[in-house]
Amino acid sequence: MEERIPMTETGFQKLNDELKRLKTKERPDIIAAIADARSHGDLSENAEYHSAREKQSFIEGRIMELESVISRVNVIDIKKIKSDSVVFGATVDLVDEDDNELSYKIVGEYESNVDKKEISIKSPVARALIGKKKGDEVSVQVPSGVKVYEVLDIKYV
Repeated sequence: MEERIPMTETGFQKLNDELKRLKTKERPDIIAAIADARSHGDLSENAEYHSAREKQSFIEGRIMELESVISRVNVIDIKKIKSDSVVFGATVDLVDEDDNELSYKIVGEYESNVDKKEISIKSPVARALIGKKKGDEVSVQVPSGVKVYEVLDIKYV
């Protein structure tokens, strides 16, 4: 039995959208580009052909990866979670020892996005936060050393 992959509904939809785009737009486009490059003659020195084949290989690999991930996804409806401690899907407001406030949403590894403050359930910060409650302190080993955070609030939205 393969490991189930926890994911939010939004993350699952994004993966499905990417898979659909790859199959209906990118794949046909690259097939047409390969056919066009073939029409230019000698394939051994045809840079367009080799570039298109490389892109095709990437697209096919990504399609296979997405199909594998999607088949193992366990979609979790965050709005149905009623917990006073940090679990998957929580948005956690924190304050560090320098009084800097920050907020992270704990999501699946295939949907994490640091720029949007969405961190993977497998990240060191998320692993340290799991099970904590409002007011708890948590220490996390980060590249610059140990960071200490206090949990200010936990939301499931």
